[in-house]
Amino acid sequence: MKKNIVVTACALATALYAAEYVQAQEATLEKIVVTGKRANRISKGATGLALELKETPQSISSIDKDEMADFGLTGSNEALGLATGINVEQYETNRAIFNARGFEIQLTQIDGLGMTNSWGTVVGREDTFLFESIELVRGANGLLTGVGNASGTINYIRKRPKNEASTQVIVSAGSHALKRVALDYNKVLTQDGAWAARLVLAHEDRESHLRDLRDKRTTVYGVVDGQIGRDGVLTVGVTAVDAKQDSPMWGSLTLLRSDGTQAEFPVGSSTSQHWTYWNTKSVNAFVEYAHRLGEDWDAKLTYNNRQGDESTRLLYAYSNSGMLNPDNTGLVGWPYRSIGDSDSQVLDANLSGKFSAFGRKHDLLVGLSRSTNKTADDSYAALTHAADALPAFPFGGDVYAEPEWGPRLPRVRGEQTLTRLYGVSRIAIADGLKGILGVNAVRLERSGASIYGAAATNTVYPDTQEVSPYVGITYDVTPDVVAYASYSDIFQNQDQTDKKGEYLAPMKGVNTEIGVKAEWLNKSLLSTFALFAAKQQGLATLAGKITDVPTTDPLYNQDWYEGKDVDSKGLEIELSGRISKDTRLTLGFTRLILTGDDNKDASEWVPRNVVNFRADTRIPLLPALRVGVGGRWQADVFKVGGPKQDAYLVANAFAAYAVTQDATLRLNVNNLLDKKYIGGLVYGAMYGAPRNLALTLEYKL
Repeated sequence: MKKNIVVTACALATALYAAEYVQAQEATLEKIVVTGKRANRISKGATGLALELKETPQSISSIDKDEMADFGLTGSNEALGLATGINVEQYETNRAIFNARGFEIQLTQIDGLGMTNSWGTVVGREDTFLFESIELVRGANGLLTGVGNASGTINYIRKRPKNEASTQVIVSAGSHALKRVALDYNKVLTQDGAWAARLVLAHEDRESHLRDLRDKRTTVYGVVDGQIGRDGVLTVGVTAVDAKQDSPMWGSLTLLRSDGTQAEFPVGSSTSQHWTYWNTKSVNAFVEYAHRLGEDWDAKLTYNNRQGDESTRLLYAYSNSGMLNPDNTGLVGWPYRSIGDSDSQVLDANLSGKFSAFGRKHDLLVGLSRSTNKTADDSYAALTHAADALPAFPFGGDVYAEPEWGPRLPRVRGEQTLTRLYGVSRIAIADGLKGILGVNAVRLERSGASIYGAAATNTVYPDTQEVSPYVGITYDVTPDVVAYASYSDIFQNQDQTDKKGEYLAPMKGVNTEIGVKAEWLNKSLLSTFALFAAKQQGLATLAGKITDVPTTDPLYNQDWYEGKDVDSKGLEIELSGRISKDTRLTLGFTRLILTGDDNKDASEWVPRNVVNFRADTRIPLLPALRVGVGGRWQADVFKVGGPKQDAYLVANAFAAYAVTQDATLRLNVNNLLDKKYIGGLVYGAMYGAPRNLALTLEYKL
């Protein structure tokens, strides 16, 4: 990682030197390329084409930086929890799973590039202060990612340099000893505006409603962009994150008792011990070069490199039967220590533009990308009191002493390489009628042990080659109303292993969606109504733990999976935008039906009905004051052999007062109604945070 930091620093220094050179030569350069791109950056949504949300034949939602700031959503998991159609299953203090339309979201991108998440699981939280917005593409998105399921894709849009100088300083304090400072500094480096830089810093230190838990996270992001010659734009950036978590929970609470009752514990209950921690570091560097080939054509080359380090000392509290005894005993402690690292690289080159045929203009994007990911994990065996019984729950953080550890030994190694050739075109068929045709050809090469931790017996996974089509169509019913339909193949390799420790076959299926999008109130409000259906064949489903092998076998007590067919269908409705100059509104509703091989309910822990909402407005009699409320209601859920959670509502509110033109004071109240609830059931249970407050001062220099 140190080597990459040095390389990135050199790249940034080179870019700054180039900026100085450009300034000296500014009389010979035109500045129309870079400043224009800065002013008109738009997302490429679900297809890679620069389409408006209304023109895209899939459901897309977005949470922008102003909304995240207003609602105090400094962590990405909290931000996604307010998004239409997304469920955040925070099953441990440092790991979460996102799902949409009944399936895990395994595709997370930054600026449209990324790789599949390990296990669909996201470790840690991204600091939202880094991003202009977070986009949520629901439904199959294999066209952009090379692999995909019927859930969706999360795309984080990074902040980039702006055309004007600005500085923003933010200071926050609040419940659970919250302390946070952030800086956003933008500077135009040359008089002609051809080069600019942006520096974003955020440091957060907080305790938790959970016993002994403490999080410290420092994030630094720097980016420089500028004009190369007449038609080129070079962007270089790096993000470094240092996150430390003391007394984390590894695994969730066990709530079901052997007598059939469900335990109720204080919301701060935790299985963690004082000696446990989960520390992560990452450096994510990127270089991007865009070149205008003509009036309608652009070429773009992007390279991303991410290196991560992880160090843990943890205690897993579990029950061999999966249940507590009636007196809340029955838990056993399993200590664990590890050191791991990962190295991910993505190189993408594409060509986009417009061409004429049959008397009309059409859009085209073609590209080639190659991404690699290497992971390594070493562990230390516990030499003393492993698998000791724990006292009745809840217990304190001093009931299980840290064991003596053996030497560091290799545990798992894994590597995968994904190569893909992709193309998509939007064809103007007739006035108001457009078709989108895409194809994605991939080759996936993998080797090593399963990322789930099991020692897979087949250490070389067969290479996979697949070609997937994408078809979409939009029709302008009126200038403000668009009807659409889309179809996509679903294909995704699976890292889960069966009872023999062998990888499951790839999951396959189809995804369809039809809907209507309409703009209202002079295009300031967008409504979306979507009906969707998806079938995933051979989807990895947790079947149990391997216990019928000797305890010395590497597979002992590992999770094993089996492939099952799951059908998902339902509807999504969203209304998002401004209903007046001073009032914003986002209202979403999701209705979901999930069935398995036997036509009975599947994935019962996924809520079937969810309502998401966000609204804020300026008070007419006191225009310096803005107030807002946002939240989420979900129907009841349960887990077979696990706990249940009745329907509940969690609401958050804020009040922001402009003390001066440059200074704003904001009060955030989370869980306004102080609702006690279980945040996710997929792998156990963990209580959500009770009512908490934060006070923030934002100042623009």
